Amino acid sequence: MKVKEIMSAPVICTRADASIADIATLLARHQISAVPVTDESGAVIGLVSELDLLARRGKLARDIMSPGIISVNEEANVEDVRFLLIERRIRRVPVLAGQKLIGIVSRSDLIRQMAAQWYCDICGESAREEHPPDQCPKCRAPSARFAQDEHPPGN
Repeated sequence: MKVKEIMSAPVICTRADASIADIATLLARHQISAVPVTDESGAVIGLVSELDLLARRGKLARDIMSPGIISVNEEANVEDVRFLLIERRIRRVPVLAGQKLIGIVSRSDLIRQMAAQWYCDICGESAREEHPPDQCPKCRAPSARFAQDEHPPGN
């Protein structure tokens, strides 16, 4: 599965000259835990998280942001992002197309993807994916025969 299939978009972001109060308001209003910081061209130059707001001193995003962001492109494999989140102990990875920010993948995006379960309404075969499979691997029923459910048919 590719990152573009599970990333959150559009991304709420801010500029380097945004005030700390404005960033706090942005996080609270959108119920997010961090915001990418972009330059005039839209390139990601840093990230401000809740921890940055609480632990660092400064008046503007540029004063407290974490620079040197790890990012991926939209064609990256979800497993590669999972590895980054675990091994680097980070909570989110911006998704870029060239230098342009097009999405973000967070731990919660991966958890949502893990929780999605589809069942074939013909044979009951299950698939754990964000979207139903193109066809059932067991009975070859088309994608349209899959439904997202908590329990397989007949149970």
